[in-house]
Amino acid sequence: MGGRIAVRAKHVRKMYGAGESAVAALRGVDLDLHEGSFTAIMGPSGSGKSTLLQCLAGLDRVTDGAVEVAGQLLSDMDDRGLTALRRVHVGFIFQNFNLMPTLTAEENIRLPAEIANHEIDHTKFDQVVDRLGLRSRLGHRPSEMSGGQQQRVAVARALVNRPPIVFADEPTGNLDSNSRTDLLEFLQICVREFGQTLVMVTHDAFAASYAERVVFLRDGSLVHEQSQPTPDEVMDTMKKLEG
Repeated sequence: MGGRIAVRAKHVRKMYGAGESAVAALRGVDLDLHEGSFTAIMGPSGSGKSTLLQCLAGLDRVTDGAVEVAGQLLSDMDDRGLTALRRVHVGFIFQNFNLMPTLTAEENIRLPAEIANHEIDHTKFDQVVDRLGLRSRLGHRPSEMSGGQQQRVAVARALVNRPPIVFADEPTGNLDSNSRTDLLEFLQICVREFGQTLVMVTHDAFAASYAERVVFLRDGSLVHEQSQPTPDEVMDTMKKLEG
């Protein structure tokens, strides 16, 4: 795949704990993610998927190795620098939503832009809200919405400013089959039409098949990858890794 590299991991290791109780979550991962690409990260439970995503996004510091995002080396940056980088370059879709309970759906969607003092493009806002079927829910607070609706609000919040890079942790986990397909198709639009770079952790073979590339982790190491896989091909690989 050509194009410039949006995110790069070089020999990334991540250890938790120390001494005899130390656990290696990542064991020397090398990974290049090009601009305008859609990559899914898969692997058995405990393989290091979420840890890798958090390290790539600068939410967690690596123990060894290096991560570059938008050409900037994360290890050279303090917390303020990382916050500034994420504010400009990165969007997040969290598995547990991270919505503010006292705010309406619309206020939650607009919140990151307001914190960054950015003006939201009304056309982009309408496109994201309508594509995700949230128009009738904009005045509702999270407690008044289903898990799937809250997930779509979290997705809209991450995408409305069209950040160059989007990290998604199980974004389809709380959605019914129709909403799941709608979201995955919209994520493809974000990549193909808007040129965004998407990195998605998922356990769902159907969701992974929407990515152009699927990389597989096992025991903290990158062990396999597939291009343009079908759900069945992804499932077969996962069965071998879990066997």
